[in-house]
Amino acid sequence: MLLQTPRHLGFCGLRSAQRGCLRNTSRWFGSGSSLNPMASGLVPIVIEQTGRGERSYDIFSRLLRERVIMLYGGINDSVASLLVAQLLFLEAEESQKPIHLYVNSPGGSVTAGMAIYDTMQYISSPVHTYCIGQACSMGSLILAAGAKGHRQALPNSSIMIHQPSGGASGQASDIAIHAKEILRWRTRLTDIYVKHCIKDGPQASARFETALERDYFMTAEEALEFGIIDRIVESRSTSTAGEKSG
Repeated sequence: MLLQTPRHLGFCGLRSAQRGCLRNTSRWFGSGSSLNPMASGLVPIVIEQTGRGERSYDIFSRLLRERVIMLYGGINDSVASLLVAQLLFLEAEESQKPIHLYVNSPGGSVTAGMAIYDTMQYISSPVHTYCIGQACSMGSLILAAGAKGHRQALPNSSIMIHQPSGGASGQASDIAIHAKEILRWRTRLTDIYVKHCIKDGPQASARFETALERDYFMTAEEALEFGIIDRIVESRSTSTAGEKSG
């Protein structure tokens, strides 16, 4: 996590070797890249035949009809507001039907991520989470916060957990205030991870808290052992079988 400004708490992916602090990883992993289809406007259009003629949707709107939403790239207030709106809309449409949330994110803002997390817990619809590519930092917390038994990852996914970090400038009293706030978030986020992931009592909880001290990268198999996910899926058929048995 990162305090990018004295009043902005972030939760990003990879540590900068130059400055010893966390930087936004979107330049390598997603939202800021010119190769990002959403950023460049290269969003596929789906055309369907209806009784009234042809109807076109962008691919994400078409997936929304199937109760599928995407968390792609860095997590910020704009991304969070879109995801929260989609979660609330799908709950209003059918409150007991699952929502499928696909995560491919390097992390981002803690407060934006918590808006997504709290909405997932607030709504009646169960949220089934899937890691494709990566779920790092705040992305891993959202992955872990899915409905128990329905948190999944594809075989070559990468999952990373760590504690918040940040920086502040100004008067000593202001720096102390922000340091206290980071520590508060560290405790809160650790509690959330433990709540959703720990299955084997205090010893496993202590191991998890130790892992959070630094950037801790995991394969899908290691994330399964940690309790961040419930299963690894290689194909649609294995995912569907898991959904039915869960």
